[in-house]
Amino acid sequence: MSTTPPDSTPSPTPSSTPSRRRPVLLAVAAAALIAAGAYGLHWWTVGRFIESTDDAYLKADGVTAAPKVGGYITEVYVVANQTVKRGDPLVKLDPRQYQASADQSQATIDARQADIRRVEADILQQQAQLTQARAQADSARLTLAHAQDAFDRYAPLAATGASTDEHLADLRNERDQAKAQLAAGIAAAKAAEGRLKSSEAQVAQTAAQVKAAEAALRQNRLEVDDTIVRAAIDGRVGDSTVRVGQFVQPGTRLMTVVPTQDVYLVANYKETQIGRMRAGQPVTLHVDALPGQDIHGAVDSFSPGTGAQFALLPSENATGNFTKIVQRVPVRIRVQADPALRERLLPGLSVTAEVDTRG
Repeated sequence: MSTTPPDSTPSPTPSSTPSRRRPVLLAVAAAALIAAGAYGLHWWTVGRFIESTDDAYLKADGVTAAPKVGGYITEVYVVANQTVKRGDPLVKLDPRQYQASADQSQATIDARQADIRRVEADILQQQAQLTQARAQADSARLTLAHAQDAFDRYAPLAATGASTDEHLADLRNERDQAKAQLAAGIAAAKAAEGRLKSSEAQVAQTAAQVKAAEAALRQNRLEVDDTIVRAAIDGRVGDSTVRVGQFVQPGTRLMTVVPTQDVYLVANYKETQIGRMRAGQPVTLHVDALPGQDIHGAVDSFSPGTGAQFALLPSENATGNFTKIVQRVPVRIRVQADPALRERLLPGLSVTAEVDTRG
């Protein structure tokens, strides 16, 4: 009967296990050193120049749609979140009372223009009367000159007895009548001239009334046009509170048109972070609503003061005990994104902004 010889392979000794772990530990240590070196190099060349904050929010300069006139709303042309263009109608108010005022102004214009035509016809007649009065005055002046010559010629003859006193008295009477006719003609000419000037002044006054009525008509037409509230800018409709049948006063807030295509970012950086910031420096944006997507931008401008300076109740540090608080400066950042991405960037979204100050 044969037996299996025992395994002659020697079992590993305890001292050989650390020798196998040493290369692994050295590799891990080398990798850690390389990672630490890479991180340190990245921080030294890039990281220490990056200023980051999560106190940043997207904004857009929305425009409130409000009527310039009062009245009852008869039509609403848009719905919430609808995209509109500048000049598109949003709401229509009842225009009947404003149209009635416009019709009244037009009627006033027509009446005053008719008055002008009537006075102008009177002026033509008065001009003819003035011409006639002046001609009669000229005729009376000639008659007076003839009568005066005759009187002057026969007066010496009557004094010598060559002519009778009765004939001289007739000549004197004719001369006096010619003087009276000349005075009457001159007075008639002046009266006709006065009536003409009065009519011309009446025409000027009525023309001024026509201009006033035309100005009122233009105002009435503006009011009629203002019964349709239109979009002042391109954007999307939001915050709509308008209903058909609602009575609104001038300036009543109906809705807001938000220019989502012109969205921008306001990042509130600490005062200790803006020392190296300059306009035009690149910015990387991380929107909370779009995780994992980097959006690019650029520093546009800086606020002329910290946020505390524009608060409703600014702080007064010259009274009581003082505790220093790090202030924040609003920085406006221009968003560089394509139109498709801008449709997803809504005002109010939270953003983390990283400004590269190396530039």
